[in-house]
Amino acid sequence: MNNILAIIPSRYASTRFPGKPLALVKGVPMVVRVYRQAKKVFGDVCVATDDERIYKVVTDAGGVAVMTSEMHRSGTDRCLEALQKYSLEAGRSFDGVVNVQGDEPFISPVQLETLAQTLMTDTVDIATIVKRASSVEELKDPNRPKVVVDKDMNALYFSRSMIPFCRGKELDSDTVKTLPYYLHVGLYGYRSKVLERICSMDESFLEKTEKLEQLRWLENGLKIKVAECNQPSFGIDTPQDLEHINNMPSI
Repeated sequence: MNNILAIIPSRYASTRFPGKPLALVKGVPMVVRVYRQAKKVFGDVCVATDDERIYKVVTDAGGVAVMTSEMHRSGTDRCLEALQKYSLEAGRSFDGVVNVQGDEPFISPVQLETLAQTLMTDTVDIATIVKRASSVEELKDPNRPKVVVDKDMNALYFSRSMIPFCRGKELDSDTVKTLPYYLHVGLYGYRSKVLERICSMDESFLEKTEKLEQLRWLENGLKIKVAECNQPSFGIDTPQDLEHINNMPSI
């Protein structure tokens, strides 16, 4: 994809899984796997980190990394600094930025292509992707954010709770599969100017309540365009997730 910079925010510190970017996923550091997947789609990819160990692992593997501040409050803020530094180094500007989650070592190129194509559509400022929920358990899991959309596939709200609430009927997993219940896939694309704007915004009430930064953007009147892409995801949040993936015979 031309004129889009893919950035993988990557920090060593993590409450649930310290050092996660360097954890070996089938013998390869997680952050390196994510980088290689992104390179299948984008010509310009960099890892944005505040840790020399991550920087060295990425560059030793032939990738590009940018050192960023330790003070960033989110991966989105880290993306803005990386965009500014990478653009200066490359001597050119980028129309858009794709924020690639660093904990999905087998992220599908189809997901990345879908996101980029959605972002580069005229009038879109922020883009993200969702997938259909396949079970009630997924909808009830607070670690799997949900999203409801309008008729034009713009996000109305994101929540850790099950939305929309189904009144008067008990949902089962078979029923869920037939309804537009969406799980948020944590990928974002931003127009570069919009990225600068959202990083200047103060934390919002909804954001602090749900611990979902995209609610800040909605509260400030920005639209988030949503595309559906039902490729499987293999996110790693805990050491147990890593063990599970490493024990999978094929992926």
